[in-house]
Amino acid sequence: MLDPKAKESLRMRVAHAVVDDGMNQADAVRTFHVGRTSVHNWTRAYEQGGDDALRAKRVGRPKRSTLPGHQAAAVVNSITDRTPDQLKLPFVLWTREAVQQLIGERFDVHVSLSTVGRWLRRWGFTPQKPVRRAYEQDPRAVAHWLKTTYPKIKARAKREKAEIHWGDEMGLRSDHQTGTSYAPRGRTPAIPGTGQRFGCNMISTITNHGTLRFMVFKQRFTADVMIGFLRRLVRQAGRKLFVILDGHPVHGSKKVKAWVADRADQIELFQLPGYSPQLNPDELLNQDVKSNALGRRRPASQGEMITDVRGYLRGTQRRPAIVKNYFKEEHVRYAAGQ
Repeated sequence: MLDPKAKESLRMRVAHAVVDDGMNQADAVRTFHVGRTSVHNWTRAYEQGGDDALRAKRVGRPKRSTLPGHQAAAVVNSITDRTPDQLKLPFVLWTREAVQQLIGERFDVHVSLSTVGRWLRRWGFTPQKPVRRAYEQDPRAVAHWLKTTYPKIKARAKREKAEIHWGDEMGLRSDHQTGTSYAPRGRTPAIPGTGQRFGCNMISTITNHGTLRFMVFKQRFTADVMIGFLRRLVRQAGRKLFVILDGHPVHGSKKVKAWVADRADQIELFQLPGYSPQLNPDELLNQDVKSNALGRRRPASQGEMITDVRGYLRGTQRRPAIVKNYFKEEHVRYAAGQ
């Protein structure tokens, strides 16, 4: 294989022979033992740009970025504040390809994916799993909750010596699976299990002091089930409760509202902004249960599933530090202090 300088010399000899000396391109192919396409491209380049067009290009990684500081800052701001589709790019996530196209379209700078990756690391970006946010979520409502609504709830709870509970409910299915399994390359592991599908439901609340309350049940989640759980919650608390929930229809049903209104000195319910599960610390408990009480096991029956879930929740209940750790997640850290 020729080195870059030898290739440069060959290109020039071929181009000079054809353009300057009038050699036929077919003869040049036979004389210099090169391809017809190469002869055509080299002679065309020489005609348009002279010897400079045929010189060896510098290889290797450039010593400095080809993107000036103000352009790099513009790219960083775009990645931080916007999504690709908002900038009319055909991507959902900020991948290297998306950033590469953004740089090319905005600044007419075309670089390899490896260069884009190097720049992203230099700018402090790392690949991360995104948090799902519903299109229906209102950012203004979320901001108002964080800056105004929740601080007021927190201040009232302090004045009235009430305990803030974050609640949620979820369904569990026997075919839920989490994690990966080692297996020989090219042989996808098969997980044995019953072909029957069954499930159960759970409702829970947690506090930033590490308290966990829960109920696992078979029936559908209804107002009566909700009231039964709230009744137990009030009985166990021994003081007034502020319970923060999402907008599930059962939470706002007439029956639940009437029951709570009759016990206004014992319990109050508050609603999170719509489509904002990331604001609820109890979602972290849900994920924990799905991943570790169910997803890595394979219950053979509904009874076994309920036993596994209750056992896991009781174990978590006895370890307040685990519950407190849920409040360290970035999106719910605002709820950590009371």
